[in-house]
Amino acid sequence: MNTADLGLPVAVPSTALFTDQYELTMLQAALRSGSAHRRSVFEVFTRRLPEGRRYGVVAGTGRVLDAVENFRFDETILGFLRERGILDEQTLKWLAEYRFRGDIWGYPEGEVYFPGSPIMRVEGTFAEAVVLETVILSILNHDSAVAAAASRMAVAAGDRPLLEMGARRTHELSAVAAARAAYVGGFHVTSDLAAGFRYNIPTVGTSAHAFTLLHDTERDAFAAQVETLGSGTTLLVDTFDVTAAVRTAVEVAGTGLGAVRIDSGDLLLIAHRVRQQLDELGATKTKIVVTSDLDEYAIASLAAAPVDAYGVGTQVVTGSGHPTCSMVYKLVARADTEKPGAPLRPVAKKSMGAKSSTGGRKWAARRLDEAGVAEAEVIGTGPVPAGLADRQLQVPLVSGGKVVAREPLDAARARHIAARAGLPLSATQLSRGEPVLATEVH
Repeated sequence: MNTADLGLPVAVPSTALFTDQYELTMLQAALRSGSAHRRSVFEVFTRRLPEGRRYGVVAGTGRVLDAVENFRFDETILGFLRERGILDEQTLKWLAEYRFRGDIWGYPEGEVYFPGSPIMRVEGTFAEAVVLETVILSILNHDSAVAAAASRMAVAAGDRPLLEMGARRTHELSAVAAARAAYVGGFHVTSDLAAGFRYNIPTVGTSAHAFTLLHDTERDAFAAQVETLGSGTTLLVDTFDVTAAVRTAVEVAGTGLGAVRIDSGDLLLIAHRVRQQLDELGATKTKIVVTSDLDEYAIASLAAAPVDAYGVGTQVVTGSGHPTCSMVYKLVARADTEKPGAPLRPVAKKSMGAKSSTGGRKWAARRLDEAGVAEAEVIGTGPVPAGLADRQLQVPLVSGGKVVAREPLDAARARHIAARAGLPLSATQLSRGEPVLATEVH
């Protein structure tokens, strides 16, 4: 959900310059050669998952739809391109009227994917589709990487809530996108208010060590926070001595203290000690939140600890070591002429090595075993086998230039939980491994 869904005002800047220059120089050359208006099909896919990952997560689809709608060349942008001498006047005139009027199909946001999965298909003229390459890839590569990391962390956390706290560890605009993607992947709240405002994600936050250090004593700091935010607040207890801080926290807030946060040290050992101390002080319902550069492995190591929630920053917004999904945007079919209704023919890159591609407009389906568990990702260019007709993964996203698939962010989040649950149990193992589903090409 964005602010438009909430009836709130929001600036809608053009996304037209979120592109590489060669998209526009290709356009100019195609206009000159007479091939720009040939019907074309581009597909987004990845040849491999990040090393050790067992599945990928589609995220950023909603942001792609916004980007396509707002891909407009106004006078300021056209003036920049003219001043730099990047394009000729014929191309600038064409761009002044640019609107994407084609169709986009894709895996719905939150779905899982595998090597070769055609997670997005863009159909239109070459001219209108080629210029979208960079902005689509930049969104999907970033957001899907964050969502995949978030999903692994959600598996490790089990039923315990995850707090996204990475805004200070990445670019300010990336932080908003990362919070959104983490929510799709299974996080529950974010500390980033811009993400809360734009996408209606629940927000959270209380105080940092600076607040404690500002006051003459830790007791003074706790008292000020409790007076302001109530006894249900979360007090940070590792600025000085954790044991003394927990005692002071309960004395100030009472046994109804909401939570304490631990941000350093041996979290497993400290959490056990703090739980015992809280219980001895009568604060049996006070929760323990741990932070401190957590990733999925650290979260898993705390599974047996008396921890109630995890705050994650750097590792989730950077994809936990894999900040991109290596997705590509390739031309897979095109017409030989510009005539309406001209038949499409498959085209493909035939480079040596791992960079070749498979031509043809593709469908995708997920085959299930007798127990209803996914057993293969199936893609093809011919007729869809009867047994897979109702298991197709691609859905219409844009039709005739009109967005047809906007949905609340919670729908994407719920879809991911369901999609992950439909995979073999080995999908949730954190150990390095191959993709949990093989990709079959028909």
